Amino acid sequence: MSGEKQDFFDNPNNVRNMLRVFYVMCALLFAADFVLHRHTEFRLEGLPGFYPIYGFVGCVILVFAAKWMRTFLMRPEDYYDKRELTDFNSDGGNMSSHEDTNTPLNGGQQRA
Repeated sequence: MSGEKQDFFDNPNNVRNMLRVFYVMCALLFAADFVLHRHTEFRLEGLPGFYPIYGFVGCVILVFAAKWMRTFLMRPEDYYDKRELTDFNSDGGNMSSHEDTNTPLNGGQQRA
């Protein structure tokens, strides 16, 4: 176990340092929003921190939309297993009727 090579992100100190760098970069970009002039189309775009707030609200909306879609898209955990078992049992023990025959799948016609 001690002879295994550790990757960069296996060390908790490296992860902590990377998060600190990320937070400092976010703070600097947010501070730059107050200093830099942006050429905007709409008045709301000129507000400091508009794009981070807009992105956060968009992500929250996506999460709620995904939770709503889950109600009608969700399948049981063994959805595909049930289908394979019914195919297996309905064919008398074979997965499909053409797997155990030696005839070609093109209707038995031979090429010239």
